[in-house]
Amino acid sequence: MSIRILLADDHKITRQGLRSLLEKQDDMEVVAEAENGRIAFRLVDELLPDVVIMDVTMPDLNGVEATHQIATKYPDVKVIALSMHSDSLFVTEMLRSGAAGYLLKDCAFEELTRAIRAVMDDKTYLSPSISGVVVEDYLHRLSKSHFSSSEVLTDREREVLQLMAEGKSTKQIALKLHISVKTVETHRRQIMNKLDIHTIAELTKYAVRKGLTSLDT
Repeated sequence: MSIRILLADDHKITRQGLRSLLEKQDDMEVVAEAENGRIAFRLVDELLPDVVIMDVTMPDLNGVEATHQIATKYPDVKVIALSMHSDSLFVTEMLRSGAAGYLLKDCAFEELTRAIRAVMDDKTYLSPSISGVVVEDYLHRLSKSHFSSSEVLTDREREVLQLMAEGKSTKQIALKLHISVKTVETHRRQIMNKLDIHTIAELTKYAVRKGLTSLDT
């Protein structure tokens, strides 16, 4: 039986290239593509693929939040991050969110297929070039009891924060998330109070720094 794969990346050419390569594998098939995390989660909900190849920085809903939502509702679906970012922030946030693997986009295609087969065997796969980053971050947490302030935000608050940082208006956020304008305003107030940040400009900087969004998405 083929490994059923969902590709989530906001660059169409990347998705097309991966699809072309993966479908040459006898034991793999690409069942769907998504251009952002929100669509990825909806497609996982509909199709229940075996593996999701997830970009980290995508508009609307980033890979970290999408991975968290998928891992929470569908723990048997394996998520592999495929990203251009090698710094500890992105790596550790994806792993904490439930990703089973993390690869860099400059890796060889053979490494991606190796990672897919590894996570299907319930193993964790990390690109050799970032393994040291994970170890260093773990030791840092042990020594300093590091705690990310973004962890105090709920899933919905992080979604609202990303959309705010992307320049969406209160009304646009309400329509996107199917909630009322008043609810969005309540979330915004709670976000500002929890983070002790009280301007949109500073919230945007915070969201970029924490990997919730990217200036180049």
